[in-house]
Amino acid sequence: MRCPKCGSRDDKVIDSRQSRDGSSIRRRRQCLKCKYRYTTYEEVERSDLRVIKTNRTHEPFDRRKLAASIAKAFEKRSASLLTLENMVDEIVHELETGGREVPSSVIGARVLEKLRGIDEVAYLRYASVYQRFQDVDQFVDAIHTLGRRIKSNALQRELFPPETMKENANVARRSREGAIKNHGRV
Repeated sequence: MRCPKCGSRDDKVIDSRQSRDGSSIRRRRQCLKCKYRYTTYEEVERSDLRVIKTNRTHEPFDRRKLAASIAKAFEKRSASLLTLENMVDEIVHELETGGREVPSSVIGARVLEKLRGIDEVAYLRYASVYQRFQDVDQFVDAIHTLGRRIKSNALQRELFPPETMKENANVARRSREGAIKNHGRV
């Protein structure tokens, strides 16, 4: 590592720690010649991820292009920049662990999956472009599909959890069976 001030190659590492997102290591260094301190980052060299487009052409994966398309869907919404960046990080990580070539349809499906859980309006905006809605009926169908989906609120407990419903059904069934057996008996 060359000193950015004097160009000397002699330095020592003063401090090493992981970056906030855990994807790189931050090192504080000091030049042994001029005593200048500077920071370097070390990260894993990623293989070149390529996108297979719908017309069968290949192009290098561009993280900025993915982030821009998601940001467009979130435009004028209340989602934070941190939410957007975390979403992009998750998608990129999933894509990189999947192989060297990824169809664009897989990228779009992953984005829609993440958007559905975060913001339904952003989901509809992205879906309208990604799925190429041609008329209002396709929007209405997408809205109805979102409406049928069960929305869970992590802060609110379910009034009738599935386990309780099964137990109550079994108790009611046994009670009915007992009433039928004992019908007319005193």
